[in-house]
Amino acid sequence: MYPKARLDALSDGIFGVAMTLLVLDLRLPEAFEPHDGRELVLGLLDLAPKFLPYVLSFVVLGLRWLSNIRMRSRAETCGRKYAEWWLVYHLLITCVPFTTMVVGRFASYAPSIWLYAGDTILISAVSFRLLALTPSFERADHSRDRQISLTLLTVSSVLAVGWSFVNPRQVLWALALNVASPEISRRMGGTA
Repeated sequence: MYPKARLDALSDGIFGVAMTLLVLDLRLPEAFEPHDGRELVLGLLDLAPKFLPYVLSFVVLGLRWLSNIRMRSRAETCGRKYAEWWLVYHLLITCVPFTTMVVGRFASYAPSIWLYAGDTILISAVSFRLLALTPSFERADHSRDRQISLTLLTVSSVLAVGWSFVNPRQVLWALALNVASPEISRRMGGTA
């Protein structure tokens, strides 16, 4: 048996680091030397294509973290299988900064979308497995909210892959659907 509090502490640290690492790809080129404020503004505007993947990934990670902290178990310990799946989940979470960087740099190439969407689909699949293994839920509505959120993440990722065959440059808007997750849960009678 493993203390659930230790897994939760590890989770908070991993999410904090992953969410912080996302911003590291938002940087001006080393050789960038603006001569005035206008050039600086133009240089910052050139970062816009990288900013959308950053914001979307931050939202996805933020929603996953919020979902995790809302899922409370009365059990103070968990079994080995749960702990192992929890580690797989966090392995996938730590990949988000890398997949975000790839999409930010190569958004017009469909394989960058497949990489990002593949990671989010795997995160959803492992999350559903963890949901099934979580011992003694305190409230069922959190479970339902999490299922809605994970389903939306999966659907938006699959939509992104399909859309990447048509227009990879616009595909990130499919992933923006995840922003609606709390509102969808609320409208379906949840607490999100």
